[in-house]
Formats: sequence, C-alpha cells, structure tokens
Amino acid sequence: MTEGKIVKVSGPLVIADGMREANMFDVVRVGNDKLIGEIIEMHGDRASIQVYEETAGIGRADKVVSTDAPLSVELGPGLITSIYDGIQRPLIKMKELWGANILKGADIPALDREKKWGFTSSVKVGDIVTGGDILGVVDENEVIKHKIMLPPKMSGKITKIADGEYTVDEPIGEVALDNGKTHKITLMQKWPVRVARPYATKLPPLEPMITGQRNIDSLFPIAKGGTACVPGPFGSGKTVVQHQLAKWSDVDIVIYIGCGERGNEMTDVLNEFPEITDPRTGESLMKRTVLIANTSDMPVAAREASIYTGITIAEYYRDMGYSVAVIADSTSRWAEALREMSGRLEEMPGEEGYPAYLTSRLAQFYERAGKVVCIGSDGRLGALSAIGAVSPQGGDISEPVSQATLRIVKVFWGLDSSLAYRRHFPAINWLSSYSLYKDRLEDWYINNVSPSWKEYVVEASRVLQAENELDEIVKLVGMDALGAEDRLTLEVARSIREDYLQQDAFDPDDAYTPLKQQNAFLALIFKFREEAKKAIEAGADIEKISSLSVREKIARAKSAPADKYEEIYAEITNEIVEQIGKLINKEGAQW
Repeated sequence: MTEGKIVKVSGPLVIADGMREANMFDVVRVGNDKLIGEIIEMHGDRASIQVYEETAGIGRADKVVSTDAPLSVELGPGLITSIYDGIQRPLIKMKELWGANILKGADIPALDREKKWGFTSSVKVGDIVTGGDILGVVDENEVIKHKIMLPPKMSGKITKIADGEYTVDEPIGEVALDNGKTHKITLMQKWPVRVARPYATKLPPLEPMITGQRNIDSLFPIAKGGTACVPGPFGSGKTVVQHQLAKWSDVDIVIYIGCGERGNEMTDVLNEFPEITDPRTGESLMKRTVLIANTSDMPVAAREASIYTGITIAEYYRDMGYSVAVIADSTSRWAEALREMSGRLEEMPGEEGYPAYLTSRLAQFYERAGKVVCIGSDGRLGALSAIGAVSPQGGDISEPVSQATLRIVKVFWGLDSSLAYRRHFPAINWLSSYSLYKDRLEDWYINNVSPSWKEYVVEASRVLQAENELDEIVKLVGMDALGAEDRLTLEVARSIREDYLQQDAFDPDDAYTPLKQQNAFLALIFKFREEAKKAIEAGADIEKISSLSVREKIARAKSAPADKYEEIYAEITNEIVEQIGKLINKEGAQW
C-alpha cells in the first residue's frame, strides 16, 4: 500500500509526493477524512489526483494512501432500482445513515451486503465453463432475471455449486481454473470503470430501437446498439425526449446518468421515474432502471467518473443478453469537468479552453455502445445504445462539445427552441436533424412494417423540404403568388408537422405510436393529397379542399387507440374519397 504526502491542493486537484509505487488510475484516500480520489497523472514519484469530494480542509503534508486498485464498480443483484452518485455510492442508504448531506470520505458498499438473493444454478459439478458463461439466475425483481456469469478472462471446471439463499459476497460455488488456482464464485463481481468489458464479436446494427415517437422512428431512427445525441438550448425539451425514450423504447434496461445537470432537473427524474408505470410490464419504470445522480452542485470531478460508472453497469447487463439504453444528461457538463481538471493540470488548452483530447474522451464513451455477440459459450446477443444530451450555450452547436459529439455519433436529433416555444414536442427540427442508420434499417422496416415504408418516409421528408423553400417565396410575394398545387404542398406539410410529427406525451394514445400505425397514418395524409390533386385538376378551389371537415378527422387520427386504428383510419379514408368526390362533382362543373 503506497503512502505519500500532499504538496499542493488546487480545488479538486491534489498533488502528492512519494507515490512512485502507485499506478495510473489507482483509487487513493486523501487527507484525514479519507476523501476518495483517483490518480490521473504520474511524473516520477509525484501523482496528480482527481478528488471526487469537496477538498476544503485538507492541506500540505496531509497523508495520501493508495488502495492499489483502479476505480471499479460492484456488479451484481441489487443494481436495478438503485440511485447512485458518480462513484457508485448508494444515495438512499447514505441519506438513511447521515441525512441530506453526504459525509466526507463516506465508504459504503454499492450493493447491500445483508440482503439474501435466491440463486438457481444452471450448471452442475464437472461442467467446463469459460468467461461469460451463465452459472445461474437470480430474480432481481418481477421484471429482470439477473444472470450470474463467470467473470471474463476465466475458464475452468465447476467443483462446487449449490442453489439457495445468498448475500452478494457469499460463495455460491467454486471453479478450478485452468491455471491451477481455485476461484470462489459469488453473486457479485467487480470491474474497473475505464476498461470496456470484453465481447466476442461486434455486429453491424441492423435493427431499430423502436421508440414509438413518430418523428424519431420514421425520419431519424436509431439502431439497437447505435449512438445518438440530442443537442438543444435551455427549454427546448431535452428532458422531454429523454423521458420518452426511457419510458417507451423497446429496451430491457435503462441506465440514466445525470452528469452535472441542475439539481431540480435530477430531482424531477428521481421523483418521476418511480411514479411512471412501465407500459411493457405494468410495474414501476424503476424496476428496470438504474439512476446515476450527479448534479451541478456536487464536486465537479465526480461528473467525470459518473459517465464511466453508468456505461460499465450497462455493459454488464448487455453481457447477460439484454438490450440496454444509456441516457447521459448532459455530456456538456461532463466536458466542463474535463476542462476544469485540464486547466488545473496546466495543460495546453484547445478551443474555448476545453482540453485537446476532448474528442478522444467522448469517443471512448460512445465506442462502448454496440450490438455484440457476448462472451460465453451460448453465443447470446446483447445491445447497448448510447444517447447523450448536449447543452450548448444559447443553442449554438458550433461550440466544441457539440461538434466533437457530431463527429462520433450516427444520429443527430437537433432540438429547436422555436418549436418548443410553440409547444411542438418533440421539438426535433426536421430540417437540421439526420440519421446515418436510415439506409441500413430500410430493409428491416420494409420486411417488418410495410413495403411502402420507405416511399412514405422519403416523401414526407421531401414535402417538408419543399415547404421550407415555398415559405421563402410566401414571405417575399405572399400566398396568392403560389399555384394551387404549391398551396396543396403547404397544406400537406402542415398536416405532417402538426398532425404526424407533434406528439402529446400526456395523451395515453398519442404518447406511443406502433410502427404499423405510423405507416398507416402517413398513408392517410398522402391519400388526402392524392384525392386533393384530382380535385384541383377537376377545377376545385384549394381553399374549399383545405376546409373540408375530414381534415380535422385526419388531425385527430393521432389519438386513435393502437387496437382500433385500422378501423378508424379506414373510415377516414372513405370520408376523404367521399368528401373530395362531392367537391369535384359540385365545383368541377363550375370550372
């Protein structure tokens, strides 16, 4: 155990001498309060330490003791429903012990050491196992079956295994390893947060992560195992999008990481998630959620650790064969922690004071996403999708964090404050957003939703682009300068914007739209355009076409229940044909 002395304290940065035997990224205990820190730089026997707690009160010559182990997380039953800080200390337990304020140097296990879990083995004595093999199952709760795996990089023969009730640190069996040693198996394992957990093969992402949000699923889809960013200024609805993704996405586990957002936003998450009913299971959404809570008034350095803590827990559940979504809010605050530490280390600054390695650090986070063949002998598949919110000042995405993120991720959901002010949610701008998974996912949509999916989606994008161009003309010379077909294009674009892309998160039927219903809704809008074109060619007035009563029924089609939409949409389709047919018969003769 290496012991050194502090020579300098600069906010969350502590420099200590006498640390020659310590290693990079070792966890250390700083000062009399034994504050938790991590070595981030070594020069000879001098170590630069990032302290994850408030450093007030420590000074020169105070003791620094290395634990000779990297910053690691405890992985095992009990993770789900937990609320941790950035270094995986359980906040609920700490509140019970010490009240609202975290005790300095608090050292409390992440997983409950007293609770017993019912373990059911799936292997027997004499079986040959390798790293990642599932040894048995624990019912973590009514929703999640926690698969107990042999830690990576191990292989050998099972010599003991027994069903029963165990705490996370009690042996449930033994493995005679190939190197001649014996390993006691427990329900818990540890893993260093800065090291990606291994997998057998990374697969191309060819299946969408279905969110039920029409704007996302149809225009800007994300693949399972994909990466996305949600940049937007204050008030543009980042939290709305993230909550909808957490609630409705077809993933098994949600890891929500607060990386230094304002305390009231994280409080909303902590209060609301337990109250939200999971539409997949009927239980609380927390039954498949882990929260990492790190707010802007917590020590800045802990933000940097929180993102690694969250993604490591996500990889652990991915290795069980689950589909996991990591939602980080927001990577801008995390990058501010990098800038703070870089400045105190007196490193050469990059653009706007951020460190030159900002893009590299962001890439290290996002590259841990992916759809993979998990290690283990059964060839199970797991997926980890990473979605990061970005909070550029004033919504200016030319700033370094946004630009670095855009160079890495494949999906850009650009939030627009002007849409949010008009109460158009999700406020994803359809002109600036994009998805690089769109072409890859086309075959899946065509085979699993409808052969017409691509046609409708491409046409919807084309109509919205045409509307943007026509708006410029209208601003210059007025609406009367446009022909009837152009005015029809504006009317159809308005229907796509206001009826299709806008969703009400508080309407139980509108909050989530299945893919087949999304396709049918677009078919309804384009059926109106098709019939309206016939009426225009027959001489009907575009104003009268736009004021038909069926237009309101198309607008209300978004709230059609998922189990009744086919019948409702068929009725609306018949009314479109009937009403426009009458208009043609009535108006056409006058022309």
